[in-house]
Amino acid sequence: MNFSDLYNQSINDKQAFWGEQAKRIYWHQQPTQILDDSKLPFAKWFVGGETNLCYNMVDRHLENRAEQDAFVWVSTEINAEMIDNYPNIQKAFKALGNPVELYTDYAKRRLTYNDLYKEVNYFADVLKRHGIDKGDRVVIYMPMILEAAYAMLACVRIGAIHSVVFGGFASHNLAVRMDDAEAKMVITVDAGLRGGKLINYKNLVNKAVEEAKVKTRVLVIDRGIMPYTAEPQDIDYATERATSADNNAKVDCVWLESNAPSYLLYTSGTTGTPKGVQRDTGGHAVALATAMDFVYNGKAGETFWAISDIGWAVGHSFSIYAPLLTGMTSIIYEGLPTTPNPGIWWRIVEANKVNILLTAPTGVRMLRKQDEMWMSRHDISSLKSFFLAGEPLDEPTAQWLTGHMGVPIIDHYWQTESGWPILSHAPKFADNPDHKPHKQGTPGYPMFGFDAKVINETTGEPCQANEKGMLVLAAPLPPGCLATVWRNDERFINGYFSLLDGKQYATSDYAVMDEYGYYYILGRTDDVINVAGHRLGTKEIEEAIGHHPEVAESAVVGIHDELKGELPIAFCILKNHDLVAETENRFRIEQQIVGEVARQLGALAKPAAIYFPKALPKTRSGKILRRSIKALAEGKETGDMSTLDDPTAIEAVRQAMADY
Repeated sequence: MNFSDLYNQSINDKQAFWGEQAKRIYWHQQPTQILDDSKLPFAKWFVGGETNLCYNMVDRHLENRAEQDAFVWVSTEINAEMIDNYPNIQKAFKALGNPVELYTDYAKRRLTYNDLYKEVNYFADVLKRHGIDKGDRVVIYMPMILEAAYAMLACVRIGAIHSVVFGGFASHNLAVRMDDAEAKMVITVDAGLRGGKLINYKNLVNKAVEEAKVKTRVLVIDRGIMPYTAEPQDIDYATERATSADNNAKVDCVWLESNAPSYLLYTSGTTGTPKGVQRDTGGHAVALATAMDFVYNGKAGETFWAISDIGWAVGHSFSIYAPLLTGMTSIIYEGLPTTPNPGIWWRIVEANKVNILLTAPTGVRMLRKQDEMWMSRHDISSLKSFFLAGEPLDEPTAQWLTGHMGVPIIDHYWQTESGWPILSHAPKFADNPDHKPHKQGTPGYPMFGFDAKVINETTGEPCQANEKGMLVLAAPLPPGCLATVWRNDERFINGYFSLLDGKQYATSDYAVMDEYGYYYILGRTDDVINVAGHRLGTKEIEEAIGHHPEVAESAVVGIHDELKGELPIAFCILKNHDLVAETENRFRIEQQIVGEVARQLGALAKPAAIYFPKALPKTRSGKILRRSIKALAEGKETGDMSTLDDPTAIEAVRQAMADY
């Protein structure tokens, strides 16, 4: 069957299409109903079916591929030379079970499916011995190491709900998520490294535990990088693992109804309070297995590398879940694109015969600035395709990659909420005579189950070809998408389905569709900005700035940046504007604001520039005109100013930027 027929079936005969795709996974109990859409916008997929994600990712592969690599971990942050500076690292590796290969400029660990089965069982045994059970929430705050994957898999094995928090977030951000999830345990490490710089994870967790309202245990994977003093709530994983290994612990999979939550992933919202995107179990597995075949053209035994942190949706879906569901080998990378040199990505591709690569355009733009020779030093002929997502792919970068790689460079579009691609090109079907050819500069066309269109957000009417509007998706959303917002169905409806009739999911992205059916994403309609593929809520940054005692009000907007896509900049109204007349005072306040944002939200959220206007442009109802501020900051037309309460305010912003 060709792409068009399959796609049309996924929209017009959901029961048949998804019933067939459900055969891709193991069901302990077969579903009694493929789709229950009786209470839209809520949808339940594969109702009555019982399955387990860990079983599908690990146990079922033991018969045919037990000795195939499940994961290959590569770290350019740890190497043979640094062991002299951190003598406990080698000891820690031994305590954690799997041997490590140490080279001059990187470390490597290979883990077969059989090895993974043992380690996940040990980890699950530790969790259960410390009171974690079905339905309990576990926060994972870790760098890109194998133990993070064990933790995720162990949680879903025993029916616990994991919530991975990006390691770049500060302790306040972590505490907020711990409280919202009502976490029973936090899993972390002593420390991590980024570009050789120490990140004291344990100290950040200690602060979060102190701030959070919930009381949790803390399971610590000691990597031997930074000594720490154990707190009363701490549990040493290596010690506990040794007990499980001595007992050759095996933990039975807990069979969950398809719609039971598998994990929570928090994403920025326009209110300043993060949203807990809730993913189900059966639909999640079926969607990712389908995507790996139909969208990525991945096959069992091949190697997939999603260069993404596990704290983000790409890291969840395509570093951990989808490759293992398919019986592939997944690369987990701890390091930067340019360390130890700008050829490291291609060296890893060559050494591990990577077949499919997936990352964000920011990393590629960093490499584009380097010497061209790094693109040709390694044999990357194993690659079939290179996918990019997380932010728009600019055409110069796409053309540069195409010229060097010799494989399809495929931009595609999805969200934390969707969990897998909404728009893409599908190389699996490229040879079909009726298939849309690959087109550079667009993330493609709707994938299976995503009933997409571009509408006028005021009238709700479909836009004409090449007319700008909002991208919406008709309910029910396909399997694998968010089921709701954690413990907040009202926020799920108001945040995503309130624009029209309650049955259209608003992506909050502007788009156009051309006359050939290709879509183009133009940017956000709300107050969320995209920094190097990471979504940050402007309200969150404004709330952090508001803690400065001399700031009365602020507005944060995202402006275009050639490398990172967008950067936050802040416009702050001081209680005493005269303070910034003196350079010394201005510098002090700027540094204090930057420090407060970094303390609460992490370095990613730090404003790239801070301006101090005397007023902010607002409507007569008091709403700050952020779009006008953004336009002004990017040197564009500010649009209609007739709704301004104070016509001089826009000039005040202009003057503040001129005075900077």
